[in-house]
Amino acid sequence: QVQLVESGGGLVQPGGSLRLSCVAPGLLFSLYAMGWYRQAPGKQREFVALITNSRSTDYADSVKGRFTISRDNAKNMVYLQMNSLKPEDTAVYYCNYAPSTTTIYSGSFPHWGQGTQVTVSS
Repeated sequence: QVQLVESGGGLVQPGGSLRLSCVAPGLLFSLYAMGWYRQAPGKQREFVALITNSRSTDYADSVKGRFTISRDNAKNMVYLQMNSLKPEDTAVYYCNYAPSTTTIYSGSFPHWGQGTQVTVSS
């Protein structure tokens, strides 16, 4: 089992930016698609963004044009650059991995990391 570790969250004002990181030690990282997800209080976890092993990307409509996903295969890391943050982006953010984008979109995984809290508030 790969231990996913997310970091980079914090408190930011509306309109601000944050960069989240996720490391997946021990994973044959370059073989997998990676996804970011978020869970706001009282809501289900939702898909935010994905990047395939060939670096194709896709985003939830709610974050398109504001968030950018990227990856560094040499470091086994995936990033989420979040700009123009809004209060509705407040959530715990998680990453995960899968060999197929179908699984990434479904968000159905047996294991999750601890996540990183993002709070957007003035």
